Amino acid sequence: DRFLPDKAIDLVDEACAMIRTEIDSLPTELDDIRRRIMQLEIEEAALKKDDDAITQAHLAEVQSELAGQRETFSEMKARWENEKNAIAKVTRLREDIERVNADIEKAERAYDLNRAAELKYGELPRLQKELAQEESVAEKSKGENSLLRDKVTEEEIARIVGRWTGIPVQKLMEGEREKLLHLEDVLHQRVIGQDEAVTKVCEAILRSRAGIQDPNRPLGSFLFLGPTGVGKTELAKALAQSLFDDEKNMVRIDMSEYMEKFSVSRLIGAPPGYVGYDEGGQLTEAVRRHPYSVVLFDEVEKAHPDVFNVLLQVLDDGRITDSQGRTVDFKNTILIMTSNLGSDYILEGIREGELTEGARAQVDRLLKTHFRPEFLNRIDEIVYYKPLTRSQISRIVELMLEALNKRLRDRQLAVSLTPEAMEHVIEQGFDPIYGARPLKRYLQSRVETLVARRIIAADVQPGQTMIVDVKDGHLTVQ
Repeated sequence: DRFLPDKAIDLVDEACAMIRTEIDSLPTELDDIRRRIMQLEIEEAALKKDDDAITQAHLAEVQSELAGQRETFSEMKARWENEKNAIAKVTRLREDIERVNADIEKAERAYDLNRAAELKYGELPRLQKELAQEESVAEKSKGENSLLRDKVTEEEIARIVGRWTGIPVQKLMEGEREKLLHLEDVLHQRVIGQDEAVTKVCEAILRSRAGIQDPNRPLGSFLFLGPTGVGKTELAKALAQSLFDDEKNMVRIDMSEYMEKFSVSRLIGAPPGYVGYDEGGQLTEAVRRHPYSVVLFDEVEKAHPDVFNVLLQVLDDGRITDSQGRTVDFKNTILIMTSNLGSDYILEGIREGELTEGARAQVDRLLKTHFRPEFLNRIDEIVYYKPLTRSQISRIVELMLEALNKRLRDRQLAVSLTPEAMEHVIEQGFDPIYGARPLKRYLQSRVETLVARRIIAADVQPGQTMIVDVKDGHLTVQ
């Protein structure tokens, strides 16, 4: 909301202050480690008061991490002090050169030519040579992992912009390149059996990060069609997790809340004179504050048709004007719309694991009757989600079991299913019409309840694994 040149001056000022603070006190990396050490020391002192097995095992983990953090802190602090001394020498020499130049001017004004010559051709060259040597030594000692800098570069500016706006403007590091190239594999680990959807989304992201996509449109706009419980919303969450390190970094708009014609004002903000005018719209305000994000429009077929008129300019030009006249930029967002429209045709039209052309044509006709042509014409890809098969369901059960074991890790417990129990869970919980959600409910009501009973009854000890098996047609834990 600020304007040039004020925000540019503030940006450079904060970057300079950050460098000065890191030289005088502790760099951010060191300060984070110091805070973590303090937190672990407090935790260690609290854990020493209890004698039970779980606490003692957790205490050993804390002490192990504490030793590693202390070693890292000592190593980084020694490196920081060396870099600080090198920068201090360079700073002192620069101050000496400034002082000598001032003395030369003073001697020339006083017509003290001997003193001026002594300083100009004796003292000044010596200091300049010494400065060049110290700068060379300091530059060599920095390397890629240096903790301190003595000048503001584009990297410092990028860090401040990233801190202010949440926009990842830092250079594309080698680690991030690897992450982007392996993004498809990462998404496949969470989204099972939907190769077409994962591939098309990953291709759009690669084009955008390479800088070759249309700069005046969103990074990608997709309409995901398919039956319930097959991973449409899960792909959006996995994408936010992979790109922005947290699946909560996603703007989610539940379109079932926009079934009335007047509810469109909630997206872009109430008009002047109405309640909520100063608050902005749910969509525009979220994207204005987080311009690099995944925007999920869930269950789009449930919204009023007039709501989609607002999205026309977003899909085509990557921008929209909110109720207060501010232009909101969508050029760095990925727009994902999910719908169950035509799921009956998709369920009936699967042959040998693929959707038939006839079923695709039926779904296309249904789309054209429900959505206007100008809306469908602006979407990059319409992706058809296939119903899950039994082989894919077994992998989904493994993912759900991993999530359960992650929650049990604090208690040092684990759960595993025998092959017979796995087959029983799939047989009882899988329904191709409803996807993976009934399976999740079945695991909660059967497996998690059995595990909870054992934990409450104190029948299991830390470090043990509870094995779920089938006996007389019922699940048992041993």
